[in-house]
Order: sequence, then C-alpha cells, then structure tokens
Amino acid sequence: MERQDGDWLDRMYNNRALVPENGAHMARWTDASRRAREAFECELDIPYGDSPGERLDVFPAPQARGPVMVFLHGGYWRALDKSDHSFVAPMFQDVGACVVVPNYDLCPAVTIPQITLQMVRALAWTWKNAPTYGGDPRQITVVGHSAGGHLAAMMLACDWRRWDPELPVDVVRKGLAISGLFDLEPIRRTPFLANDLRLTPADARKASPALLPSPLGATLYAVAGAEESPEFLRQNQLIRKAWGEPCVEVCEALPGLNHFSVLEALVEPEHRLHELALDLLWR
Repeated sequence: MERQDGDWLDRMYNNRALVPENGAHMARWTDASRRAREAFECELDIPYGDSPGERLDVFPAPQARGPVMVFLHGGYWRALDKSDHSFVAPMFQDVGACVVVPNYDLCPAVTIPQITLQMVRALAWTWKNAPTYGGDPRQITVVGHSAGGHLAAMMLACDWRRWDPELPVDVVRKGLAISGLFDLEPIRRTPFLANDLRLTPADARKASPALLPSPLGATLYAVAGAEESPEFLRQNQLIRKAWGEPCVEVCEALPGLNHFSVLEALVEPEHRLHELALDLLWR
C-alpha cells in the first residue's frame, strides 16, 4: 500500500482534481435546482434553529401521510448550499414523498461535530413538522452525498431520546449514504482540507460513524461510484465491516460513475441508485 502522506491523501480525497469536469456537473445541479424551485410546490428558508445556516427547504408531499426524504448535501462540510440541491426533490415529490433539504453552517465557522448536531436539530424539526407538509414522521429516510453521506450515517447512530425526551428512539431508521465518509482520521490529515475543517483527533473519533456502535433496528444502504478513488471505495466498504451486513444491507460500487455523476444517478428513472432510494422510502 502506498504511504499515506499528505500528497497521497490529497490525491485520494480531492474529488474536484479527480473529476476535471466537476464544474459542469455542479452547473447542471444549480440550473436544475432553480427550475425545480420555480416549477414545483415548495416552501423555502424555514428556520429549524437560530444560526444563519439553520434553514431548510420543504417540497410537500402531494397527499397526506407520504414518506419523508431528508437530503443532506455534500461539499466537505465547508462548501455548497441547499439551493444547489433542490434538483433531487421533484422526482421523489412526484411519487408521493415529502422532501426536506436542510442547510448547515460551514467549516471553519463551525466544527464537524457542531454540524452533526445541526442535522440532529433539522431531523427533530422534520419529525415534529412533517405532517404539516403531508409527510409521515414514522417514515423518514435520510439521504446524503459525500459529507452528507457521513451526516446521514450519523443520524442513524443518534441517541434521540437523549437529545429530546419527546422524540421516539428511532426518529431515523433508514439511510442512504452516497459516496459517504465514515472514518474521519484520514480526512483530518488531508492537507487541502486541514485549514478549513480543523479536525482534532478527538473530534475525528467522535464524529466517525465507523467507530460508533451499529445502530439497532436501522438500515443503511451505502453506495459509491465505481470510478471514485480507492479511498472512497474503501470508506464505502468500511461502514459495512464496522456495522455489519444486517444493518448495511446494501454496499455497492455503481459502474461508470464518478463522485459527481453518482449523485445525478439518484434522480435517473430506472437507475439502480434511484430504485434503492425508492425501496428505502416505501419499505
């Protein structure tokens, strides 16, 4: 195995360098997201907390008691915005789901553990308010891409009653992590991220899903693009090794997809990734 020095870690984790056409992908996301907000029913910038980043968008279910998808965006916890990801909503809203897309404050203004707690607040808000938007709070699926995949796994591992005694123990039982990051120790040592993330060894341990107990009664599907770096493929396999196959029922590398095109597959009808998301929503 190659030595994991800074140059090696940068090669493994710098997805924009690995996919030179990343700008074209993100431009498509932005354009499709603008069109989604214009064409589909939605309520924007709803506060779920007090900080500027604690806002979310809701695309209501067309009828009452629809399943709820909460989509958590990526960007290495330091970039991007919910407004770049509205494009994920229409395809699932069309089949009866309520789609919630939260923002969070970005590093270095906050730490990754603080972002994780912001997502706990966003999911608690969703559980309490989903019926207002046609959603069934007992049918929440959290979906995340890249850093959002990490956050999705952290939501499955949350001790909800400790956070709020009024919540059930299983606010979130179903998750889909797309190109997720489950061991943050190599991220802590990756030079191009270090100044923004400012991860301490203790925070890396505390916020690594692979170092947490397998969540009882939860189901996680973990996928990555088969054309992603060896480290992203290793991270994807790692969560199944850590949490076990009974929890991580699906662990796949999807052929022909890179770190950016894999997210686009989520909204492609009949694609394996889209079908996995539907399976979780309706199970």
